[in-house]
Amino acid sequence: MTPILFLPGAGGSAAFWRPVGERLPPERPKRYFAWPGLGDEPHDPRVASLDDLVRLVDETIAEPVDLVAQSMGGVIAARLALARPDRVRRLVLTATSAGVDMARFGASDWRPGYRASHPNAAAWITAPAAARELPVEHLAMPTLLLWGDDDPISPISVGEHLRARLPNAQLHVIAGGTHSFANDDPEDVAPLIAAHLT
Repeated sequence: MTPILFLPGAGGSAAFWRPVGERLPPERPKRYFAWPGLGDEPHDPRVASLDDLVRLVDETIAEPVDLVAQSMGGVIAARLALARPDRVRRLVLTATSAGVDMARFGASDWRPGYRASHPNAAAWITAPAAARELPVEHLAMPTLLLWGDDDPISPISVGEHLRARLPNAQLHVIAGGTHSFANDDPEDVAPLIAAHLT
């Protein structure tokens, strides 16, 4: 069966996706990634950029997989899917940018709050950086876009923009969902993901 790889956001914790993963079919192999140096995760000198996180996941993909990704993890998932479309069967992107310039959609800046909550996180994660627009039009695999309607970090307009650009995507909006809705509301989110990954 196709393995499911779960990619967290900048919070970095593998625990983010476990409530959803535990509600998906038990026969599906699952791997929960953590991001070294982000959130409260231990640092690793080999990880000093987003490129290193892309490499960290890429090195584990030896067969086709499904990618389920939150926020910053969605950028990693999109980059992997663009680089290795033969190895990514289906995508689930939640509350992400997938390389979109978030400022033009009125997204709030998450960095000050993140740094206050995670003062020991790697400096690179909150360094100013221009968004690198990704050519998501080339992502032909079925993609589920999940957004919350109460998320100032990744507004619904970002999800709508991605739905318009992705050739094989559907958008589902979680009522009352904040940026962490996938972790907060696994009972609502898991069935949507299960149906998409069938």
